[in-house]
Amino acid sequence: MRIARLTKLATATALASLLLTGCSDGGGDRDTGGKVTLRFQSLAWQKESVDANKALVDEWNAAHPDVRVEYVQGSWDSVHDQLLTSFEGGEAPDIIHDASDDLADFAYGGYLADLGELLPARLKNDIPRRSWRTTTFGKGVYGVPFLQEPRVLIANEKILRASGVRIPTPEKPWSWPEFRWITKELSTGDGKRFGVAWPLKDPVSATLNLGLSAGGQLFHRDTEGKVRVRFTEGDAVVPRTVHDQVNADRSASAATLGMGGSDTLPGFFGGKYAMVPLGFSYRQQIVQQAPEGFEWKVLPAPAGAGGPAQGVSPQTLSVAEDSPYKKEAVEFIDFFLQPDNMARLAKGDWMLPTGAAALKDPGLRAEKDGWATGTALAEHLVPDPAQSVRGYPEWKDKVATPAYQEFYSGAIDAEELEKRLVEDGNLVLARYQR
Repeated sequence: MRIARLTKLATATALASLLLTGCSDGGGDRDTGGKVTLRFQSLAWQKESVDANKALVDEWNAAHPDVRVEYVQGSWDSVHDQLLTSFEGGEAPDIIHDASDDLADFAYGGYLADLGELLPARLKNDIPRRSWRTTTFGKGVYGVPFLQEPRVLIANEKILRASGVRIPTPEKPWSWPEFRWITKELSTGDGKRFGVAWPLKDPVSATLNLGLSAGGQLFHRDTEGKVRVRFTEGDAVVPRTVHDQVNADRSASAATLGMGGSDTLPGFFGGKYAMVPLGFSYRQQIVQQAPEGFEWKVLPAPAGAGGPAQGVSPQTLSVAEDSPYKKEAVEFIDFFLQPDNMARLAKGDWMLPTGAAALKDPGLRAEKDGWATGTALAEHLVPDPAQSVRGYPEWKDKVATPAYQEFYSGAIDAEELEKRLVEDGNLVLARYQR
């Protein structure tokens, strides 16, 4: 069955053809004279991460002269359409770097290899089952999850210390009501300083994944495997908190709702926002950009009835179904994700490794730059609620994103939000489940 977004094929062709040039080896046979060439498309973009990826490829090539890996640079901004076109054109890279929430359509469409029988026991056992669930679709395993990041609160330590509020820990985070109260305490009330800045240019992922801590789930699968949207009290906790901080308490800046995370950093450094909820990897930008002497602290996200649970979509490595060298590709992945190597990749991306052995690396448990806080949250990271939902991209783009944005800005009320997410949302999902 062809994947749902084939309608994007024509519009993606021009862009993808440029990227595919980098995936081509000039039209020659990639198995020449008994030697194999594997194309590995990486989405690493930060210098430390790119350097770590390329170094590991070089180490592999030095030790495996008969199975050479060619590094191909991809981009997160265009990867879905580029892969779609490459699959259709028979030019897909052998080894594919992506995110787990982008795999479902490719897996169900038959474009990715089932790795279940190819993966070595070491790798299967090192990565916990909850992480494997992010790349399991039906009875197949279509990727290896290897890097992940929780959402955390980055706080201005000077403001936090002066306020006298309780400092949360991974063992005892703030509750959502406590978080709301504290953001009021940290606000000046005159617009000169807000307790929190919510960068919600992409509101859906943050809302769903943080909502797990309050018992939210939103997507529910019936006995026939069909998914429907149900909006429960747990699903309302995070949206209601953000809405009230912006519109009732004035403890959150309305101006940041349309921003990305990086856009909030100048205001954060300038003292306009006491805290910013961000992905764990944003710490690198803070280290690089913060003014000299700026004191900051990593805090766990608030938690509710579900404890500190949080949804994530790990970065993944998959193998193309059309690759004639699946065994060799998996052998490279196994090398690439040896514990020491996985720890190197995590440090390069300022993220957390999924592997239990890599998580023991002392550098990932240091107090400096908040590493220890993130590592303490690793055991509570579970699959994004939308992980295996067919039609999720359309539901997100056409229904959920505008609905959440309008609710957070105060343009619609909670009743209208629920109506759109459920009624309009289920009409979208139904088309993918006939």
